[in-house]
Amino acid sequence: MATQTERRVVYAAGMVQGIALVTFPAASTILTDPSEYDLTNTQYGALFLPQVVTAITAALLGARLGGRAGPKRVYLVGLSASLAAMLLLLVSSFLTGEETLAYVLLLLATASLGAGFGFAVPALNTFTAAFNPGAVDRSVLVLNALLGLGTVLAPVFVAIFDGLGFWWGLPLLVAALLVVLIVVSVGLPLAVAAPRAVTAVTGSAIPERFWMYAGFAVLYGVCETVNGNWSQLDMTSELGASTTQAALALTAFWAMVTIGRVLFAAVQRVFTPRRTYHGLPFVLAGAFVLIALLPDDEPALGILAFGLAGLGCSALLPLTISFGQEELGAVSAAVAGGVIASYQLGYGIAAFGVGPLLDGGVQLSTVYAVAAVVAVAMGLLSFVVAGRGPKPAIAQTQGG
Repeated sequence: MATQTERRVVYAAGMVQGIALVTFPAASTILTDPSEYDLTNTQYGALFLPQVVTAITAALLGARLGGRAGPKRVYLVGLSASLAAMLLLLVSSFLTGEETLAYVLLLLATASLGAGFGFAVPALNTFTAAFNPGAVDRSVLVLNALLGLGTVLAPVFVAIFDGLGFWWGLPLLVAALLVVLIVVSVGLPLAVAAPRAVTAVTGSAIPERFWMYAGFAVLYGVCETVNGNWSQLDMTSELGASTTQAALALTAFWAMVTIGRVLFAAVQRVFTPRRTYHGLPFVLAGAFVLIALLPDDEPALGILAFGLAGLGCSALLPLTISFGQEELGAVSAAVAGGVIASYQLGYGIAAFGVGPLLDGGVQLSTVYAVAAVVAVAMGLLSFVVAGRGPKPAIAQTQGG
């Protein structure tokens, strides 16, 4: 039986991991500031390629390593990798005069962060479900909400520390929190029964229907990342917003992602998951159109528009996993990992792909107009993905 301390540590780790995950997008205006790192849009976008590669690799390896070494060790490796990412980012902040060295450190930092995400987050899900066998859905919902809270806090902390004159206070704070978590976690049992589902799906062929879910997750990853990684630059370059207003836009986006997941999970008996799944992509498409058409001098409208985009994104990834696990029960354990890996692929496409477009003269307003088309395509695909079978409950996931 897990202790209350173990449960609290797992929840705290979820929130801190959420802060760490959004640290780099939250610092986008600093990373591209000529007086700081002076990264081009292409260099900024390329930062996230190592993160995508290591996140996918770690997520795929995590289950196998957990079966051999135990989820506690995988979790500690994940926290340690996230700590390394924050320390590398912190060191790079004092080397901005050495552009090549600073950029190499940033690339190493995002690679470490991806590994930390891929190892730690699945382990946190495992702990939460095992520690609360009588209330799995509720406990995982709490973990999901706390991780979402972390993603909301990251841009707020950047704005606060930047206002105080030392934006690098954010990676310093997160590093300190991670050290505390590691020290406390080492002394806790964090023991769970070995998962049986992994061996149950070994050697199973991938059903053709899975690729529909994977395709949806790729499109979702593109749409989420256009908001999560590029919203602040859109606010400052297109709408004339201040750094604080840009941080508020990113905060509004992640806040509404979190609120929407909780909201749609709470009202699913009245507003069915399928109706949510079919409707949200079109809400997202409308938000993208609004962002593309915003006047240059209305940053307040930009904050509202990105909040609406967050609502549009909110339940789509959890529902994709829920529908997939419900329909493809024979390989349910593989569905979640496959969907998350596909989401990470979409993340990489948008995180890197937008940068060269901007440096080539394409405006961010055009990017958001194209993203509206992607969201509409995702909405049409939702009728193929979730057009049959029983209604599953909204799954909770620590994806984006």
